Amino acid sequence: MVAGLLIVVAGCGAAGLLARREFDGQQAMRYVEAQLAFGPRVPNTDGHRRAGDWIHRQLEARADSVEVQGFTHVTAQGDTLRLRNFLGRFRPELKARVLFLAHWDTRPKAEKSANLADQQRPVPGANDGASGVAVLLGVADALKKQPPASVGVDLLFVDGEDYGDFNDGRDVLLGSKHYASELTAAGRPLFAVLFDMVGDKDLRIEQEGHSAERAPEVVERVWAKARELGYQRYFVATVGIPITDDHVPLLDASVRAIDVIDLDYPWHHTTEDTADKVTARSLQIVGDVAVALVR
Repeated sequence: MVAGLLIVVAGCGAAGLLARREFDGQQAMRYVEAQLAFGPRVPNTDGHRRAGDWIHRQLEARADSVEVQGFTHVTAQGDTLRLRNFLGRFRPELKARVLFLAHWDTRPKAEKSANLADQQRPVPGANDGASGVAVLLGVADALKKQPPASVGVDLLFVDGEDYGDFNDGRDVLLGSKHYASELTAAGRPLFAVLFDMVGDKDLRIEQEGHSAERAPEVVERVWAKARELGYQRYFVATVGIPITDDHVPLLDASVRAIDVIDLDYPWHHTTEDTADKVTARSLQIVGDVAVALVR
């Protein structure tokens, strides 16, 4: 056991050791639990409002600057959603920037639940929502302690990703669509990484199909960093299926964006997407890679 550990550590290199020290998986798990304490974060609910205010406070305590993008969206059913994106910036004076993003809202109906009554209940969103937010907040902790040296970092928390029907497309990815619609060529990041459903205790992240096809150099950058850290068993060098997620509006806006996501999650869009399905270990692995990408 000791010999094997020494081999892994020796293979990690300086970047790996630094990232392991900087990101705190246990703290990230506490961020997951804090979000679940608000209840489902469905737009226009009190839990959604309070969770958004909490994210805003976390960013104000850590980032060099914080922008709130407030907007509304009228759904296919005629409901008006009040939504907010939160953008925390580190070293905002630097022109060369990297963007990390995650969605912070949760789905209003758990349509994949086996129980018919549960299908009308909201999704708790421990993995599908809270895990990505937790990784971004863990990165914010690291950057607060040691600001990035040569590249600015933007952390974007998008709203309204999971509200409607993905087959229809009108009422989903709302925050990333809004962000992309206001993005200028001058503000375009070098690359962007979306973190979604990254806390599964049986972590296995394939290379999402749209990412591999439309931003292969970013995929290689992220997977190479994972290999440097000794995480190749978790970041698998296999191209998976393409999915509709928050990286797609960015790709359509000419941002080199990829999706880091573990799709093999039996509790997706069910009432069983709870904190016991998420582990600090998985958050640590993904968080280590995220921090190492900007060091």
